[in-house]
Amino acid sequence: MQVTATEAKNRFGSICTHAKTEPVVIEKDGRPDSVIVSFDMFQALKAAGQAKSMAQRKREFAETYKDWIALQNQQFEQHGLWCDGVVAWPQQS
Repeated sequence: MQVTATEAKNRFGSICTHAKTEPVVIEKDGRPDSVIVSFDMFQALKAAGQAKSMAQRKREFAETYKDWIALQNQQFEQHGLWCDGVVAWPQQS
């Protein structure tokens, strides 16, 4: 649905009701200016805009925990893996 700003002002309640089923484009001076959407649609759009790629998340993790990662790497270089030499329990007959 597409309406003028004047129509949106004069029929605001009806426009809000209609926005629950589909976005309503508000025109000013003959050009699209704003959109009214349902709250659920707004929440979905907001969440989609905030989604981060895996690469972004990895970079943020590496930056946030760089000191801890460096410590873990240092301990590995000095001592190896904690499970080196670990063997399964012998089978009881």
